[in-house]
Amino acid sequence: MEPTRDCPLFGGAFSSILPTEAIDVSDLRPVPDNQEVFCHPICDQSLIIELLELQSHVRGEAAARYHFEDVGGVQGARALHVESVQPLNLENLALKGCCQEAWVLSGKQQIAKENQQDVTVHQALLRLPQYQTDLLITFNEPPLDNRSFLGPANPPWSLSNFEQLVTSLTLHDPNIFGSQ
Repeated sequence: MEPTRDCPLFGGAFSSILPTEAIDVSDLRPVPDNQEVFCHPICDQSLIIELLELQSHVRGEAAARYHFEDVGGVQGARALHVESVQPLNLENLALKGCCQEAWVLSGKQQIAKENQQDVTVHQALLRLPQYQTDLLITFNEPPLDNRSFLGPANPPWSLSNFEQLVTSLTLHDPNIFGSQ
């Protein structure tokens, strides 16, 4: 696994461990206030942390599938395929004190770009009902067409990077959720 850094998120209300070379997309273009988006410096991989309204009408595995399908719809995916949905052990999460339910989903989304890519998507859903929030962490892994440009200085991110982001995500200021 490549070098990492502890990174403040959402104005310091959260923090998490990210790959050192991760580029904060908000330095390049506008990003919605409820998102933190990071991209790999060479390949098209991205890591997205989103604070979303709690979808209390879906529970368990169905909640993970709901968010996967919702993101696919927003991105204009032409096809969606869920490969696996597994519960996350809350004891492994830095957010274990406020997370009541956690799921990890892996699947593929056919994204309508010029070459219609099948993007591998890994999502972790951390449910924080006391804050009326679903925290969604997404790792987008398009095919590595430019693998020849990736050297030892910029290896592609791995599932280990995603897992470290998910497990290290820490809440520092619950006021980010407003008055409860």
